[in-house]
Amino acid sequence: MQDQHEPGAPTPPLRQRLAAPMPVAVTALGLTQIIAWGTSLYALGVLGAPIAADTGWSRSLVFGGLTAGLLVAAAVSTSVGRLIDTWGGRRVMTLGSALLAAGLAALAHVQSEATYLAVWAFLGLAMRMSLYDAAFAALVQVTPARGRRAISYLTLFGGFASSIFWPIGHALCGAYGWRSTLVVFAALNLIVCLPLHWFGLARTEVEPAADATDTPSAAGAVLEGRSRTIAMVLFGLVFAASAFVFGAFSVHLPAVLQAFGLAPAAAVTLAALKGVAQVGGRVWELVFARRMQPLNLGRISIVFMPLSLLVLLAFGASYPAALAFTLLFGISNGLVTIVRGAVPLALFGRIGYGTMLGILATPYLLLNALSPALFAVAVDAWGYEVAVAILLGAALLALAAIELMAAWYRRLPR
Repeated sequence: MQDQHEPGAPTPPLRQRLAAPMPVAVTALGLTQIIAWGTSLYALGVLGAPIAADTGWSRSLVFGGLTAGLLVAAAVSTSVGRLIDTWGGRRVMTLGSALLAAGLAALAHVQSEATYLAVWAFLGLAMRMSLYDAAFAALVQVTPARGRRAISYLTLFGGFASSIFWPIGHALCGAYGWRSTLVVFAALNLIVCLPLHWFGLARTEVEPAADATDTPSAAGAVLEGRSRTIAMVLFGLVFAASAFVFGAFSVHLPAVLQAFGLAPAAAVTLAALKGVAQVGGRVWELVFARRMQPLNLGRISIVFMPLSLLVLLAFGASYPAALAFTLLFGISNGLVTIVRGAVPLALFGRIGYGTMLGILATPYLLLNALSPALFAVAVDAWGYEVAVAILLGAALLALAAIELMAAWYRRLPR
């Protein structure tokens, strides 16, 4: 279905514009991303302790299930991306919802540690077919020339997943137990997400009105040959290093803030503000930076990461400094999510975009899975300050890599 009007023609009515393929797809995927993230990757945030208490399993094993799932997601990432390119994001994400529902239902009935870990490994495949990287590729298939804008809108929804589902999960678990909560989560993926994927991604734009910032020509040209390989390596390094930082803080942020001098209640409150800062950064991008070249947006998003850690290491014992760290870090996290989808689209084009995202997501998912455990090992060995300093080193590596990539890219012949 074509989603444009001739130059000089009247602007279509609001109802018609909202019913166009891109707004429908963004709204459908926005809802499914909130549910999929909230019921899978974020679920152990409120269910982990009850699972450990009820089963008698160690907390490391309970949270190790998520690590196993993310490792599987990394292992299948390229294959899933290739499947999206050949089979279509609509079919892959619909199947992903069915698998996620089946995995969560199975998780609600596990009785042994081995079965628990095996189900989480299965959920890793389902998550790779249901979360951001799959959704980004599906959106680009729906709206080929407005992919970056669609990705930016989508991430506004996803930023609320933990804020919505942590309270829901906590309330359900308190009333009915963790097993019944997982059954409810499974039902949401089956009854809500599956049809939204199937019907919300059913239509595509044909030669839609292009936003110059969404096209490869906005960044210069689609890279090929040796230049393409160099860009993939540099970009992969940027996001592997940043995944190490973001993955560690996704689990340890409240504990880090307490270790740097905040009371437990203040630490939890500040940690919750990270989500608000993420959404704030994404709103800023939509309003003020929508025409910025994606690679320059990437440089801005990465520079906030080491800056936030420097603030924490230098002034972390004070509440204002901890607040500044949380806001800077949240903004970085929010923008990086957009950059993960926008830069590959600009540099490598939309042909084979799903496969490209799959390749680039592999090291990201791998480091994201391993970093919480590695950070805990560093804390046990050397304390929180040294562990955060190690994260600062990874953040500086990401910054150096993206600056090197930007300088190299500017010298390429157009």
